Amino acid sequence: MPDHPVRDDISLLDRFFYLDPWSKYAWMRDEAPAYWDPSADGGLWGVTRYEDIMTIAKTPELFCSGKSSRPERDSWIPSMINLDEPLHKRRRNIVNRGFTPRRVAEQEPKLRALTTELIDGVIEQGECDFVRDIARWIPMVAIGDMLGVEPEDRGQLLEWSDWMLGGGEIADVMDDAERREKQRSYTQGYFAYQAKVIADRKQNPRDDLVSLLVTGDVDGERLDDEELLQESLLILIGGDETTRHVMTGGLELLIKHPDQKRKLIEDPSKIAVAVEEMLRLVSPILNMNRTLTRDTTLHGEKLREGDRVLLLYQAGNRDDRIFADPDRFDVERWPNRHVAFGGYGVHHCLGAALARLELKILFEEVLARMPDVEISTDAPLKRRPNNFITGIEEMPIRFTPGRKRGQAPGRHGASLQK
Repeated sequence: MPDHPVRDDISLLDRFFYLDPWSKYAWMRDEAPAYWDPSADGGLWGVTRYEDIMTIAKTPELFCSGKSSRPERDSWIPSMINLDEPLHKRRRNIVNRGFTPRRVAEQEPKLRALTTELIDGVIEQGECDFVRDIARWIPMVAIGDMLGVEPEDRGQLLEWSDWMLGGGEIADVMDDAERREKQRSYTQGYFAYQAKVIADRKQNPRDDLVSLLVTGDVDGERLDDEELLQESLLILIGGDETTRHVMTGGLELLIKHPDQKRKLIEDPSKIAVAVEEMLRLVSPILNMNRTLTRDTTLHGEKLREGDRVLLLYQAGNRDDRIFADPDRFDVERWPNRHVAFGGYGVHHCLGAALARLELKILFEEVLARMPDVEISTDAPLKRRPNNFITGIEEMPIRFTPGRKRGQAPGRHGASLQK
């Protein structure tokens, strides 16, 4: 038995727990920093303090990923996020070639043109749904292009991505079995599509990430077709929804804190630092799982070999042992070594630089062209109930209408399938 009270309102695999976890996180950090949750599919440990999350992330020989980075039983899939060394390093070295500083920097003109085009699509009407009309398209187009998705298929890719992460328009009214079957079906649909792209790139390589994955090797060894499919899925999930939710959550923070928004309007050079604060407070990736390779202790609790340990990133990012006044939104907070990208271990998000670039460009353009933006409903914003990645799903906004300023419609974001 754990040496702490077990609370009925803490259920770490319950997707609804993460809609309002803040008071529970605070209690866990102070009273049970290694919290045993017996309700979680056989039981697991939840870790909420920043330093513990960092230590675990940097100690893969004790807290391994090879049993699955997700806490659910039977959730292992053969992608690098679920591998330990040396297999993980081999896979990551190949995939990382698509995310070098040079390749990320090359994305800036296209991302700015796309963001301009999306804002042009709504600027004259003075209102839109920020998720539907802007935020969901920027990371989707960026990742879709890297994965070889044709412009006319972006809408389908968006639907696949939503459902594979438990979203979709009717997910909330489905039971768990129905939702899992829908996820399985959409995952297979994505795999079938991507298999055709991979086959094409083997014969006709292009300047995209899929071609790099197909032709890349480590010590003469290339990824096989199953590995290629799994890594492309990981790139899609890691690069689409997460960035979208920070865009939306970040704008919500700016709207609710007009003094902070004013600082960025008056000095856009502060936006890059502000993005780090948005990442800290939004933290769309809720958690990752690690598995004990041997017995250990943590805060007086005895953890056994084979126990699952859930790293609760949102909780770590609001730890007052590290962050002064951690619930306060401060666009000038620095340093800001948040764990929104996973804690600086070997599994640190390889797409972090691309996400930061997308966010920086978005807020530069939105604040320049919609400086008086506000939420246009008094109703609570719809948030996705999920135990892995969560965020705002609908966000109606209004602003003073302005003029279009981009180039020909559809040039950069053609066939967005709105």
